[in-house]
Amino acid sequence: MIDAATAVREKAHAPYSNFRVGAALRAADGSIFPGCNVENRTFGLTVCAERSAVLAAVAAGQRTFDALVVITDCSPAALPCGLCLETLTEFAQDLPILVTNLAGERHETTLRKLFPTPFEWPETARPVSDRAESR
Repeated sequence: MIDAATAVREKAHAPYSNFRVGAALRAADGSIFPGCNVENRTFGLTVCAERSAVLAAVAAGQRTFDALVVITDCSPAALPCGLCLETLTEFAQDLPILVTNLAGERHETTLRKLFPTPFEWPETARPVSDRAESR
């Protein structure tokens, strides 16, 4: 998985930050889905490597994941951002995550440790428009 993340990191589109990130997400069936960051001049449209890997996996029909590797070229190795963590919780609650860098520094953690309280859709939630109509 580290090799897959390292290889895809080289394909990242990071002309503004020059901060290339590679990720490899492993599905429960052993399939590995690489992803890299794709920046946009309007930074809000940038897609992180981790979400890129999730999108590729979902497009291939996968919904269950058992490991994630993220590689950067900084020290310490960078952790996934909040958007990526929230996205990952859609599919796994306690995903093992390895963050590493090109120098070989490694940090192992889990999704639950990094993001212990993800958003949960309340069972009783109804759109505001539905509540207004019932008055």
